[in-house]
Amino acid sequence: MTHSASPPAQAVIAQIIPELGPGGAEQGCIDIAGEIVRSGSKAIVISNGGPRIHELARLGAIHIDLPVHSKNPITMWRNIARLKKVIKEHNIDIIHVRSRAPAWSAMLACRDSEARYMTTCHAPYNFHNKTKQFYNSAMTKGERVIAISNYVGDYIMRNYKIDPRNIRLIHRGIPLEKFHPTLVKPGHLIQMSDHWRLPDGCLVVMMPGRLTRWKGHDVLIEAMGKIKRDDVVCVLIGSDQGRVEYRKELEEKIEMLNLGGKIRIINHCDDMPAAYMLSTVVVSASTDPEGFGRIPVEAQAMGRPVVATDHGGAQETILRGQTGWLVPPKDADALAHAIEEALNLTNIQRSNLATRAMMHVAENFSKEKMADATLNVYAELLQEKYNIQSYRDGAAQAAE
Repeated sequence: MTHSASPPAQAVIAQIIPELGPGGAEQGCIDIAGEIVRSGSKAIVISNGGPRIHELARLGAIHIDLPVHSKNPITMWRNIARLKKVIKEHNIDIIHVRSRAPAWSAMLACRDSEARYMTTCHAPYNFHNKTKQFYNSAMTKGERVIAISNYVGDYIMRNYKIDPRNIRLIHRGIPLEKFHPTLVKPGHLIQMSDHWRLPDGCLVVMMPGRLTRWKGHDVLIEAMGKIKRDDVVCVLIGSDQGRVEYRKELEEKIEMLNLGGKIRIINHCDDMPAAYMLSTVVVSASTDPEGFGRIPVEAQAMGRPVVATDHGGAQETILRGQTGWLVPPKDADALAHAIEEALNLTNIQRSNLATRAMMHVAENFSKEKMADATLNVYAELLQEKYNIQSYRDGAAQAAE
């Protein structure tokens, strides 16, 4: 992480994220914490806790529990002093924020310290008025701003005053040591197939993603009603996270279209590589553009054909017509047609697509590539900090 002018041998990098649960931002935070430790520096993650804290401990990173998830203005204000204390106690060099609520607290905490402030924008944050736009703007005020896709970078440039020289495009990356077909154990496939009640020899259309309306589950259900094949089963993997009304809507739509025997809703899957291996085609039907979208990338890494909506990050991660299909959002007819094309691939066509897809992900979306690029951004800021400190020290010596 060091450049030639020798900044501190062990830098201290703190990432801030609301909570350590499932999700792409959380996974990226954990991945980068591990790479910071491996680089010889000290990794800190500040969050409100969550089920994945133990992963940080296993990597050798430190977790600090603060209510940085809160959007309450009083809590956010109090977090400024809390973060100042943490910065001083741990001699933090860089604060890297991954969410809006803690961004304001962190930015103000860094102003009276030696810590540098940077952010990662994980999504095109919605706003309907100037107040919300101002709230979002803390994510664009970092000395460096990482955009996880060109789509997110363009959004930042269109809507906020920011020097384009401060933006760094770093696509998300996935662990290829986990997402590879040869690593899946046959026993897991058998167990999962039994759990999902899959008929022998059936073709599987799979859509992972939490049950929330903008993910487009209803569009896929409608598309499945248009596919007149008896050998196809659709599996929707994802928790409703308390959205019981939406789940009920989906279940009612499945029954209304007489698809009860063809569509399964699975609450949770703790072995996604095996799930991808069971699938014949993987779908991402988001009605709103995703900042990046890990599902299409993971599926391609497993050599699976992907059908996704033609907007957002998917346009950057899928090679149109080579590793997958891109269809208009909310278009059940187009989605059904693309799924049928994917289902009808010959064995040779599937094999060729799998090779292209796996190579595409390995070359562009590996965890290592993401980590190297992120550590380079840290190195930029550390170098600047070191140069400023050297200048101050030189000026002080000259004044004596």
